[in-house]
Amino acid sequence: MFARYLKVSPECSFCHEDLSPQRADDLPAYIVLFIVGHIVIGGMMTVETYWEWPVLWHIILWPLLTLLLSLTLLPRIKGGVIGLQWALEMHGFSKNNKEKIF
Repeated sequence: MFARYLKVSPECSFCHEDLSPQRADDLPAYIVLFIVGHIVIGGMMTVETYWEWPVLWHIILWPLLTLLLSLTLLPRIKGGVIGLQWALEMHGFSKNNKEKIF
């Protein structure tokens, strides 16, 4: 589905479906922010409640975990959003090429 990290190919290499009408925009980033924020903040609160880690561990672990989770989840979530748009026939994916409004 992707030509590069987040660049969507103009068409599917397997079924040749036209992917140019996709409009994922900012939704994947918002979903990733929501998921990663809950994981990282929940982890930080759990660690602070039950253990006493040195500050250096926190400075290293939490930004690194945030970066790795964000970079790992973003293309997967974007692919899911595009797949959802295709399944719901949104943004030019409709069979009769008419825009549906949901």
